[in-house]
Amino acid sequence: MLQPHEILAHMPSTLATQLLDFLLEKEKPLFKATLDSLANQRKLRPVFVERKPRAERFQWMHDQLGRKQSNAVAAHLLQVWLMGAHHTLLCEFLDGFGIPHDEHGMVENLPPSPSKADLQRVIDGLLTRYEAPMLAVYLHTFQALDEQGWEHLAALLQEDSRLTLVPAGTPAAA
Repeated sequence: MLQPHEILAHMPSTLATQLLDFLLEKEKPLFKATLDSLANQRKLRPVFVERKPRAERFQWMHDQLGRKQSNAVAAHLLQVWLMGAHHTLLCEFLDGFGIPHDEHGMVENLPPSPSKADLQRVIDGLLTRYEAPMLAVYLHTFQALDEQGWEHLAALLQEDSRLTLVPAGTPAAA
């Protein structure tokens, strides 16, 4: 199972840019706090990073968020972004299993793992409406942020090449 920092490390740069754009536009204080925290981890003054051109700043932040020491920050940012910008995807995934949730896809009690066949059915349906990299980021995040995760989802994330985030030949985290 990938950890949140690994999800960000392997996330396509286009999605990382979407995540950072969302934070900059909708969650400015969180974006600023994240930039400050990442700069401090690297013993840099935040203004050094702030003055970089946007594309360069975002690439630097993406790289830093992919580091192990940024795992907690990465988990929080993924949650905020997915629940803020992609709540429709979250809700459709949960609806596919009849799991009650709020309008942002927040669940009180997550039930045990659905069957592998049910998961495959719901995922195949979502892949007709969402791009595979976006769905992969969501599913890996869903799995990583639950203590036990769903056993059958873990298997599908490893077996289904459409849902992989780790480039071929790169060892995935155990």
